[in-house]
Amino acid sequence: MKAADENRRPVTGKPVPSVREMGNRRALTDIKNLVGAAPYPCAVAKKPMLQKNGRDEKKPALASSRPMTRKFAASLASKEEPEHQVTKTDSELGADHNKEPIGDGTIDIDVEQYEPVPDVDMDETDHKDSMSEDEFTMDIDSADSGNPLAATEYVEELYKFYRENEAKSCVKTDYMSSQQDINAKMRAILIDWLIEVHYKFELMEETLFLTVNIIDRFLEKQVVPRKKLQLVGVTAMLLACKYEEVSVPVVEDLVLISDRAYTKGQILEMEKLTLNTLQFNMSVPTPYVFMRRFLKAADSDKQLELVSFFMLELCLVEYQMLKYQPSLLAAAAVYTAQCAINRCQHWTKVCESHSRYTGDQLLECSRMMVDFHQKAGTGKLTGVHRKYSTFKFGCAAKVEPALFLLESGGTSPPSSGTI
Repeated sequence: MKAADENRRPVTGKPVPSVREMGNRRALTDIKNLVGAAPYPCAVAKKPMLQKNGRDEKKPALASSRPMTRKFAASLASKEEPEHQVTKTDSELGADHNKEPIGDGTIDIDVEQYEPVPDVDMDETDHKDSMSEDEFTMDIDSADSGNPLAATEYVEELYKFYRENEAKSCVKTDYMSSQQDINAKMRAILIDWLIEVHYKFELMEETLFLTVNIIDRFLEKQVVPRKKLQLVGVTAMLLACKYEEVSVPVVEDLVLISDRAYTKGQILEMEKLTLNTLQFNMSVPTPYVFMRRFLKAADSDKQLELVSFFMLELCLVEYQMLKYQPSLLAAAAVYTAQCAINRCQHWTKVCESHSRYTGDQLLECSRMMVDFHQKAGTGKLTGVHRKYSTFKFGCAAKVEPALFLLESGGTSPPSSGTI
């Protein structure tokens, strides 16, 4: 009766787990891969026993209320074994006749046979292990497949269209030479002031980048006197707000913000002139649309996002940065921000794939951003630095510049590793 006692009471003295706690697990002693050894009956009924006689048509079907003994369990298992296997006879099982049934005799019993684990195709496993990590991470849109605003079905086609048309949104890098009364420094003063107005009105990020784009495209085609340069700026912001914002500032607000230098009528007249000059083309890919895509490819957190936009807005003020296309500016901003945060060069294959730029292609533009970052808090045009020194923008301007990029070859400092 020692074996019977072991079946009813665990050796450890701990209470026997309930059926719910055990789930579908089987005791280790139930798993026997021995020829002729009858499996121990499972104490959990997963499904009712089929009313089937098997090979012996004369034997009655199993009734669900019949007590289960070891002899009865062995006889059931012997019917399922191949004829060439050796089974125990009734005389061999005679010692088990008097053993008690498991449970109260009312639970349906499902006798399970041990099934060996199938062999794994090692070649297939090795092939999966040898696949590069980038092949699994290239799809950056799978997490947004259920979000209709992400437009995952055609997002690649969308950015392909942006890349094909971004050149149309660019201006000549020397257009200021055609202006007679204004220069690049005046443009910088205007945009630095508009960044503060944008911050004061709490407008969307898209609005700022479209405003600067409208200004440059207008100044490329129209000669503007110095006294009307600010009028061009506030009118460009009004048009950008109408295109991007849900709640548009009224014209009177722009009159007040410009210290009543212009009337409402003058702003509306400039609005008509600007739209006609640009042929009502407001749909242009600015660095903002590329920035959002590249930040997603970089798997950015809030800090990387804010530092990247800080780098990009520093470039808005600089006339010389017009020589770079919007996509390259956005990619270089993310690259420079990663270098500043990680203190080493960091540009993954996923970022390279989605931006279409390598780290070497971004290095020239990135070095200029580092120089702007280093001088952002000095001089007279500090609007961007003050904006990103606030807690609202995560004090992104206080991140140390990635000065090691200015060194020959852009190698990282000895204290940090290069990725």
